[in-house]
Amino acid sequence: MTRPPSSEPSDDRRRVLVVAHTGRDEASKVAAAFCEHVEAAGLGVRLLADEAPALAGYAGCRADVVPDADTAAGGCELVVVFGGDGTILRGAEVARPSRTPLLGVNLGHVGFLAEADVDNLESTVDRVVGRTYTVEERLTVDVSVVVDGEVATRDWALNEASVEKTARERMLEVVVEVDNRPLSRWGCDGVVCATPTGSTAYNFSAGGPVVWPEVEALLLVPISAHALFARPLVVSPDSVLAIEVLATGRGGGVLWCDGRRTVPLPPGARVEVRRGTDPVRLARLQPAPFTDRLVRKFDLPVNGWRGTGQPGARAGRQY
Repeated sequence: MTRPPSSEPSDDRRRVLVVAHTGRDEASKVAAAFCEHVEAAGLGVRLLADEAPALAGYAGCRADVVPDADTAAGGCELVVVFGGDGTILRGAEVARPSRTPLLGVNLGHVGFLAEADVDNLESTVDRVVGRTYTVEERLTVDVSVVVDGEVATRDWALNEASVEKTARERMLEVVVEVDNRPLSRWGCDGVVCATPTGSTAYNFSAGGPVVWPEVEALLLVPISAHALFARPLVVSPDSVLAIEVLATGRGGGVLWCDGRRTVPLPPGARVEVRRGTDPVRLARLQPAPFTDRLVRKFDLPVNGWRGTGQPGARAGRQY
C-alpha cells in the first residue's frame, strides 16, 4: 500500500528513496522486496509518483509517494536504484540536487555505476540498515549551449556530454576549442566530452582512455573524425572545452547529456563543457580497487598473474 503524493515525510524516521526500472518485471519485484525488508527494519520508504503504481503491485510496505522533482530525495539517507546504468543515471538526476548518496543495484549487463548485485539483496539491506557503507564524490560536467551569443540551454552530465550529427549521410563540421584556444577543425560523427566516471561508457566505445575515478580530469574524444590529428585528449579538470557547430555546414547537430536528455544544435551553435559545480555522491559497499572492478565487469583474462594471492582474494575483497 502507498500513501498519496506528498513533498514531506509524515514522520521523522530514517528514509530511503527507491528508484526502479519499472518497465522490467524483475526490477519491480526486487525493488519491492527491498522496500519490504528495509521497512521491516524500521526505515521509511519513499517512491516516485510515476513508479509507485508499478511497485505497489508487489510491495507490502507503506511508502510515501513524492513527485519526480528536485526535492524528491530531500531528507533521505540514500537513493537506492534497481536497474542498469541507464536507470542509475536517472537516479543521479533525482539524487544530485539534494546531494543524497546514490546506491545502484545492478540488474543490467556491465553496470559500472552499480555497487551491489541483485543476488546479494539481503546483504545490501543489512548494509543500508546498518549504515555500513562509504560515500565518494564523482566529478560531473556543466554544459551550456550558446546560440547567437546567448545561453539557450544549461544542463549537466555524470558520464558525458556528446555533440553528434543528426543526418546519417553527412558529417558534422565542428571546431574544437580548449581554454579559449582553437585546437582543430573536424568533419566527424561527433565529439564526446566525458568525466572519469564516464570513461567506461560512451567514451570507451569511441576509443577514449579508461581513467580511474579518483583522477580529476576531463576527456575529449572525436567520433570517426576525418582528420590526420583526431586523438583522444585528457585535460585539466579546470579546463573549458568548447565545440562549435560550423555555420558553413549543411546541417546542425544534437547535444546528448548522459544519453538521456537532448538539445538540438543549429548551425553556429556553441557547446561549452566545464567541471560541474555539484558532484554526484555514490555509496560504496566494497573497498575493491577499480582494477578489480575492470577485471570483473569486462571479464578480463588475468590467468598467469604472479602476485600474492588471486585477484580479489586478498583481504576478503569482492570484485
